[in-house]
Amino acid sequence: MKVILKDDIANLGNMGSIVNVANGYARNYLLPRNLAVEASERNLKALRHESRNIEERIKKLKTTAGDLATRLSSVTITLTAKAGEEGKLFGSVTSKDISEALVGAGFTVDKRKIHMDSPIKRIGEHVVKVRIHPEVSADLKVEVTAE
Repeated sequence: MKVILKDDIANLGNMGSIVNVANGYARNYLLPRNLAVEASERNLKALRHESRNIEERIKKLKTTAGDLATRLSSVTITLTAKAGEEGKLFGSVTSKDISEALVGAGFTVDKRKIHMDSPIKRIGEHVVKVRIHPEVSADLKVEVTAE
């Protein structure tokens, strides 16, 4: 089934693009969540008509993401956790912990946008990549200290 995407979807396409997906994926996921519309002749004409608005919205989202990325790059988040004598944590620091600390610092970043190879398990300063937009990402400094 051909659909027109209303939002950027990872591994599928960007806003305004026409993609071919499985019928079940379109009916059960994309259409009910208002992430896409069926690529009928009427919707294609509406897409052509609104393409300028879509381009402006994409540009605005990208500039907003760039501003957020520069602000995030200058911030250092400090988290405390229980640790042993050698600097190993008894637990780990996950993207959820970092997201909650960012909310406390005045940023709203979804935990799924914080990309870590593995959870942080040692005391010290770590760099975590935050993917704000498909084309914009920021390096966030996370300092883990012992309680």
